[in-house]
Amino acid sequence: MLSIQNLSKTYPNGTKALNNVTLEINKGMFGLLGPNGAGKSTLMRTISTLQIADSGSIEFDGIDVFDQPEELRKVLGYLPQDFGVYPKVSAEMMLNHIAKIKGIHHKSDRKTYVADLLQKVNLYKFRKRNLGDFSGGMRQRFGIAQALIGNPKLIIVDEPTAGLDPLERNRFHNLLSELGEDAVVILSTHIVDDVVNLCSNMAVFNQGAISVQGHPQELASSLDGKVYRKTITKNEVEKYQSEYMVLSNYLHNGKMNVNVFSDFAPGEGFELINNDLEDFYFYSINQPQIVL
Repeated sequence: MLSIQNLSKTYPNGTKALNNVTLEINKGMFGLLGPNGAGKSTLMRTISTLQIADSGSIEFDGIDVFDQPEELRKVLGYLPQDFGVYPKVSAEMMLNHIAKIKGIHHKSDRKTYVADLLQKVNLYKFRKRNLGDFSGGMRQRFGIAQALIGNPKLIIVDEPTAGLDPLERNRFHNLLSELGEDAVVILSTHIVDDVVNLCSNMAVFNQGAISVQGHPQELASSLDGKVYRKTITKNEVEKYQSEYMVLSNYLHNGKMNVNVFSDFAPGEGFELINNDLEDFYFYSINQPQIVL
């Protein structure tokens, strides 16, 4: 289990990136869903021992993360949102090097292990290609492979499906689901579908704090019977935003639609819809705190 207690972090410029964050995360897939700039990456870097919080504590399976960072790194796999590569080194050579550092010392074992990893992320046929020649999606898949070396017990992936096409995203979803059977896997993302497809537990993270935590379906269902849709004109968006709690506005078949939250039927032209986690997500990030 990963236990995060009362974690806070304020940067020198005054930005409060983490505000008394408390989370208990068990084995399996956990989704941390929040907008860009919410502080998700700060939390991931702090858990990964790359920076220190101002206050609070983190413990993973008896390891005090702040006091024993080297012990945590032995069981950690981390894919940051942005990571660099050595452009003149091949994918195979780089993974072989990382595997050796991670303790896979026998050369033939390491070769088999690296080949298996490259197959998992669909890069085996590009194993001799230099990393500097990889496309953005290929680099992301390489990053996933390096995060899995050593069969980590805590895996953190920060915006992992960015740059992946739908086929590769599905492949990555399947891989993560497999890993979640034996490890704590934290998926930090702003993509609602990634959480819906993968996670049995999640939290909405906004402005450095946990807004709400729970099962994705249960959270979505909490708005049942309270989300309505209406087709409007584009120049009416501001009017509806001033009169209703607009969750989202979007184009569908060339027409502007608004989804609104209301305890009562809002009036003519609105229809009750089958809401989903995306509606709940937009609802929650517009609330100071959700109590269900």
